[in-house]
Amino acid sequence: MDIQYLIRDLKIKNSSKIVLLVADGLGGLPLEPGGPTELEAAKTPNLDALAKIGTLGSSIPIAPGITPGSGPGHLGLFGYNPLKYLIGRGALEATGVGFKLGPTDVAVRCNFVTLDATGNITDRRASRIPSEESAPLAIKLREVKLPGIEVFVEPVQEHRFCVIFRGEGLGGNVADTDPQKTGVPPLDPKARDDRSQRTAELAKQFVKAAEKLLHGQPKANGLTMRGFANAPDLPSYEDVYGLKAAAIAVYPMYKGLAQLVGMELIGNAHSLVEEIDLLEKVWNDYDFFFVHFKYTDSRGEDGNFAEKARMIEQFDAIVPRVLALKPTVLAVTGDHSTPAKMKSHSWHPVPVLISGQNVRTDACQSFGESECVKGGLGQFQAMHLMPLLLAHADRLGKFGA
Repeated sequence: MDIQYLIRDLKIKNSSKIVLLVADGLGGLPLEPGGPTELEAAKTPNLDALAKIGTLGSSIPIAPGITPGSGPGHLGLFGYNPLKYLIGRGALEATGVGFKLGPTDVAVRCNFVTLDATGNITDRRASRIPSEESAPLAIKLREVKLPGIEVFVEPVQEHRFCVIFRGEGLGGNVADTDPQKTGVPPLDPKARDDRSQRTAELAKQFVKAAEKLLHGQPKANGLTMRGFANAPDLPSYEDVYGLKAAAIAVYPMYKGLAQLVGMELIGNAHSLVEEIDLLEKVWNDYDFFFVHFKYTDSRGEDGNFAEKARMIEQFDAIVPRVLALKPTVLAVTGDHSTPAKMKSHSWHPVPVLISGQNVRTDACQSFGESECVKGGLGQFQAMHLMPLLLAHADRLGKFGA
């Protein structure tokens, strides 16, 4: 049985408040055997204090050995089986910037890239081009016209933008064109089924026309396409969990996913401090709060161990403000691991901390991967975190007689 069907029957409404603090890509690796991970190297007095009165564990985002993207990683945290609910990155990005996907749409998340004179990628993120430079370029790509369909182009953030193809008979099962390395050209869009063949051909035409428009740009003179997706259909937080849920995030993709599961987007924060300002402002209006911090992940992808540790310290610094609101249950975790040593997402289990009422404390004295292995929560699939939070908040009834 899908765990969500069980929760629908057991859910209880009460006045409890649940906060899910997510440091994207939180999990890491030591740079050498026996050394600390980024989380263990960071000075985190507030999280360590919570670890002493809470309980720790490790979550597996998808399945052992499977490296998750950000979409599946967050779906698991939200209690949805990511192997059942498949959502392409394009749908998340488009929804996150406020584009309402229709039934004949295919959305694609795109990256501006830097190409050399031979067409090989020299930078997969176009030097993380600032949004004020990338947005006009994305808008310029609206000049691309394709036969028989409508094309929409929306700026997202930094090197990211999204393209939406609208027309009858378009499938979203097209392979990514990002080769995930430099020194080689972008891949051609390739359909994975017959229904998506036309989408792949249109994508190829779009790339060719876009590169002509971008010719001569010093940073963003090419693009890659990822996460081709039709509009998904997901049960909402209210239906499944009985929760009025709020989402507070900076990056559009995470806003998009939160909207797709029925969370309400709060404000337009540009920093973690502003996110907590919003949390305080709307505290009385919701039952559940998802607060997302991005920069632990991006510093890991950059391979910058010290900077990722510093971002974790920034994350730790806002914990007292969250605790001052007196949440019934507070969970701190990540959607996946992004070890700076690997410069990428990884399959490694993710640290989890739960604090609040009804917690059975364990012997852990700090928040880090080594302690989490010994924690009272053990190791579990990420999609089981939501039932744990509901149970700790007295929001689940008994199963059976």
